[in-house]
Amino acid sequence: MPELSPAGPQPAPVAVHVGDWGWRHAGRNAWAVRGLSLSIEPGERVLLLGASGAGKSTLLAGLAGVLGGDDDGEAEGDLRVDGRSPAEARGRSGLLLQDPDAQVILARVGDDVAFACENLGVPRDELWSRVRWSLGAVGLGLPLDRSTAQLSGGQKQRLALAGLLAMRPGLLLLDEPTANLDPEGAREVRDAVSAVLERTGATLIVVEHRVAVWRDLVDRVIVLDSAGGVLADGAPEAVLADTAGRLREAGVWLPDEPVPAARPVAPGAPLLEARSLAVGRPPLFAGRRARRSRVSANLLAHALPFRADVSVAEGSALALTGPSGVGKSTLALTLGGLMPALGGALAAAPALAGDADTDPGGWRSRELLTRIGTVFQNPEHQFIASTVRDELAAGPRALGLPAEEIAERTEQLLEALALLALADANPFTLSGGQKRRLSVATALATRPRLLILDEPTYGQDANTWRRLVDLIAGLRGEGHAVVAATHDAEFAAAIGAGELRLDAAREAVA
Repeated sequence: MPELSPAGPQPAPVAVHVGDWGWRHAGRNAWAVRGLSLSIEPGERVLLLGASGAGKSTLLAGLAGVLGGDDDGEAEGDLRVDGRSPAEARGRSGLLLQDPDAQVILARVGDDVAFACENLGVPRDELWSRVRWSLGAVGLGLPLDRSTAQLSGGQKQRLALAGLLAMRPGLLLLDEPTANLDPEGAREVRDAVSAVLERTGATLIVVEHRVAVWRDLVDRVIVLDSAGGVLADGAPEAVLADTAGRLREAGVWLPDEPVPAARPVAPGAPLLEARSLAVGRPPLFAGRRARRSRVSANLLAHALPFRADVSVAEGSALALTGPSGVGKSTLALTLGGLMPALGGALAAAPALAGDADTDPGGWRSRELLTRIGTVFQNPEHQFIASTVRDELAAGPRALGLPAEEIAERTEQLLEALALLALADANPFTLSGGQKRRLSVATALATRPRLLILDEPTYGQDANTWRRLVDLIAGLRGEGHAVVAATHDAEFAAAIGAGELRLDAAREAVA
């Protein structure tokens, strides 16, 4: 862990006051959060828990002053940061969003980390000292001129946190900062936050579904009630001991919770076979002049491939594991026919290809619908409709299914993944966990033989996590195959997945 640079003034910790506060997104009947009252003293370290959709992310966005104006939604009650409205106190708080893509602004790593500091008027010499420390603190050992477009989701999450730490705000607002990181990366991020808190005394509010990562760092746990208000509030050990039953019902991940046993499934006919598959992200620029440029050379260097052997059969499940940034998402997209292979062989067996070509990379979108369904790491990248119900119906409609069957499939998925109450909501106004479940549901709506999932359990509370596990285990029993890029070892165990691990040298290890 690098030492915190002594340059520059240290921030004063921030006090937070929430008085009967609520927020409702424009066009929504239900309030995202309502009737919430609490106070946080300067320097307190708070772990904010609650079910998926309870309003945790909404509260953090409100405290950061980024919820928007009257056109974006309706607010009630009082929200104060150091006695002022959050909009007036901007710069005193720093927010790490659930979606790291939403916080990547500039094209190069160093410039992106420096962006907020530049806006705060930090002197140049001090600024770059902060940038280098912040990148080291989150374990992102990348050149300052590395293209941000070439980073993985987990790397972007660390980049966003580095930019936040460089600001040295008096209030740190972290929305699931370790959700897309491998266990070592999660520890690095937690240790980086701990180092900043020890040096600055800043106030911390961190949202996570799993308690274990942050339990020893925080001195207070607040649990939001999905029905409004606060379900529990107090010292970590007292809250976890005294209210364990209520917390479990609310979907809070309690330490040492048992993982459900996987149901045994006998593999069926082969579906997809990859041999010495060379995988990498191609350069953004393909022109001859661009290839001669330094930028293009950097991208080509980042695109150096690794090779993998993969076999997928009916009813099988395979977990792609390894450190953040090693290429799990790239391999998943290649297996799903959405990114070209750089070498080797990838072929679909007759049970999957049917009358289509054996190369999934050559399939049209309509041919993919019932064969391979892919869930991206960022759910918003695949939303195309203005309501949750229409989002689920889009794929079946493209297949030309009868209206009655479309309605039946849609209702089943809404019910199975706890989205029924949100059927008429805009997908982009959902919580991070709700967006993730919707993205999985949209892939399932066309009932593909092979399901490719990228971090499918991101943002889920314990109850919605079990719904996903039950649904995927049921699909395996029906002969569908699952390939998941994931850091969630419990999820892989619960669905009975085999493991293909990619190491830092970019080799696939079965």
